[in-house]
Amino acid sequence: MVSKQMKFVIKGLYYTRDLEIKKRVNDHRKALEKMAVGTKIPEDVECENVNISDISALWCKIPESKNDRVILFFHGGAYIAGSADVSKYHSVYISRVSNAELLSVNYRLAPEHQYPAALDDAVKTYKWLVEQKVFSPKKVVLVGVSAGGGLTIATLLKLRELGIELPVAAVCISPWVDLAFTGETFRSRANIDPFTTPDGLEFAAHLYIGDDNAKNPFISPVYADLYGLPPLYIMAGTAEILHDDAVRLAESATKAGVDVILDIWEDMIHGFPVFASVAPESREAIEKIGEFIRKHLK
Repeated sequence: MVSKQMKFVIKGLYYTRDLEIKKRVNDHRKALEKMAVGTKIPEDVECENVNISDISALWCKIPESKNDRVILFFHGGAYIAGSADVSKYHSVYISRVSNAELLSVNYRLAPEHQYPAALDDAVKTYKWLVEQKVFSPKKVVLVGVSAGGGLTIATLLKLRELGIELPVAAVCISPWVDLAFTGETFRSRANIDPFTTPDGLEFAAHLYIGDDNAKNPFISPVYADLYGLPPLYIMAGTAEILHDDAVRLAESATKAGVDVILDIWEDMIHGFPVFASVAPESREAIEKIGEFIRKHLK
């Protein structure tokens, strides 16, 4: 029998732990926001906030974009941070080189909203695009970075399960697709990855997964049968702990008969295309992504 005093101690410890989690999540969110400071999008880009059944999103139009095609973009941030605004520079850049409009989604984040909130928002946004905005699935491409890359594949799987026509193609940049962390590079490359850490991703995964199973294919798509998915372009660097996630995802997709391009960049870090405002390698990578997207939107 636990005494009244010990119950008080336990309650206090839970309170302290929750405060620490909240502080750590807020610190992560602020860090990503700080990275985006000073990255202004070109003046010829028109962006507006839209509300899709209580889901906040950013709609952008670029002079080069054609109004019959769109990129549905899912930002990174380990499912606990990030936003359409923080990722605006590189998502707009991808939109520009792809000659497509952009819809960047502020899907709900953990720990306030655990799985499947982010996936529900992604699916709902895609359905809104094709049903309400009447975009042909053949003119929609999904693009995601890191957790957004995992969400991209999970969204395709859920759409397939629901019998909804899939988009014409998808792009995954440094996708996080194994929240059970069974990839060899998750540990072996921790000392050369300045962007992500095993501890940081394990912390975020716990908050996102909640009481579910880390090997649930909608949480960790590397464990899914990827049959019937559209062409995929998977990009990653050798200097990142999620290198194996990208490689194993490509292998799984190939085994399932999916048309896959696996593009591994030597010495590049996690999510390196997001630094397009400063790095030539990042801009070159986005140009290659645009080439892939334009090919499939023809």
